[in-house]
Amino acid sequence: MPRSALPLVILAVFLGAVTPLAADPVVKGAEHCVVNVRADDRLNLRAAPRAEAAVRERFAYGSCGIMVTAACKGSWCPVEDGHHSGWVHRHYIAALPDVEFCFTAAASRELRFLRAWPSSGSRIVTELPARQCGIRPLPYIVEGWQKARVDGWEGWLLQAGLAHTGD
Repeated sequence: MPRSALPLVILAVFLGAVTPLAADPVVKGAEHCVVNVRADDRLNLRAAPRAEAAVRERFAYGSCGIMVTAACKGSWCPVEDGHHSGWVHRHYIAALPDVEFCFTAAASRELRFLRAWPSSGSRIVTELPARQCGIRPLPYIVEGWQKARVDGWEGWLLQAGLAHTGD
């Protein structure tokens, strides 16, 4: 991506234009991330399953670690994040996909850089080994970039270098 396009990517992320990975439905007991919320807004964790209920906490776009603790009641799901519990609207959370990726055999060094933002001009968080597996996708994709978690790191990888493990 040309350096001149970086401001557009940042603007797209700010406005919440990051596409959730074909989001699984809400899954009881699974980890979820905040989606469909503008980057300058927050998802409200409510004390009860209704929009008028008191706000207990606010989650930023991209926040993960939200666990659905029981069956949803209509559009509202009971959740906790290890610190707070309450209710969120199901439209604003997506379960982490239950898949793992490895790098393809042809993945070049450039494809193995885990980056801070979805851009080739972004800061490199770490370089992953050529035979790296166990790459867990997060529910976000931006123009050929997949947000992922691997070995305690979180960042963006080019999709072109990833292959599904079939697990």
